[in-house]
Amino acid sequence: MRYTVSIIFFLLTTLVSVAQGTNDSVVKIDSSSVLTVRTINENLSNKYTGDEFDYTFKTGESQNLLARFINWVGQGLSNIFGINISPQLLELIEYFIYFLLIILVIYLVVKLLINENFNSLFQKKAKTVNDINLTEEHIEGIDINKLLHEAVEQKDYRLAIRYQFLLTLQKLSKNDIITWHFDKTNTDYFTEIKQPEIKRGFKKIAYLYDYIWYGEQIIDDVKYTKSVLDFESINKQIQP
Repeated sequence: MRYTVSIIFFLLTTLVSVAQGTNDSVVKIDSSSVLTVRTINENLSNKYTGDEFDYTFKTGESQNLLARFINWVGQGLSNIFGINISPQLLELIEYFIYFLLIILVIYLVVKLLINENFNSLFQKKAKTVNDINLTEEHIEGIDINKLLHEAVEQKDYRLAIRYQFLLTLQKLSKNDIITWHFDKTNTDYFTEIKQPEIKRGFKKIAYLYDYIWYGEQIIDDVKYTKSVLDFESINKQIQP
């Protein structure tokens, strides 16, 4: 009897469990909510335009001082003159300024290390001209007038300008206005000169010399004659 009751109780319990599991697995549908289908506006890309939606270009606090300044200038041009500069162009300008700054730094470092003038950084330094070897001979012992006369006769006016400059250096050295050395630069000589008039004259001929000789400029007899006037002027001031 007890065995029969146990079986009946087990069967009832199993049926109740199955019934509960069946009720729990039923998905209830909420018919009280209304769904609205939304579509994307075809003009969406035109709506979200402008610098505030351009995430490829840094603005505000994310920029450094240079970028902020360039952006400020661009904004000023837009507000005052109506000139609109794209963020990409402003960024290109920023990189170009970086490039110029790097070139300037390299130039200053090289100039500081080797103490050369600008032209001699990119031109081969001419220590030897024809039979003049400035590394072996002192400038005061060279007959520069003879070499100058030969250069003019051969119409090599660029070389003649070279000799004109060396002739002035020779006069400055003989009169103890400078202390000549083959490895000195024009800047060194300019610093040594104390007389204001001679200093101004030397600055002028040093520029001519650098421009014509190191710049490899071809000059004719007319330009040479005009340039010689500056050399003759300073040479008269040097003579005691």
